[in-house]
Amino acid sequence: MSDSAPAAASGAEGAGRGTRPGSEDRRRGLFGRIALFVRQVVAELKKVVRPTRPELITYTSVVLVFVAVVMAFVTVIDLGIGTAVGWIFGG
Repeated sequence: MSDSAPAAASGAEGAGRGTRPGSEDRRRGLFGRIALFVRQVVAELKKVVRPTRPELITYTSVVLVFVAVVMAFVTVIDLGIGTAVGWIFGG
């Protein structure tokens, strides 16, 4: 038996007891569900790690350079297709 098998078996024991996974949400009212949602949002926001100033500058410059490269690529492709269409259909 693997190391994770006992943990999986212990989690599966309560599955047949008559409680369904979503039954807790059905017992809560509208405001209880909203409060639960807000608590979960706050808990997730506490996990967020903000970048430092040098990281932010690096990330921003990488995005700007990438956007400039993609713009140049699309411009070249557009000019090439426009010229080809002009040659084919006479422009």
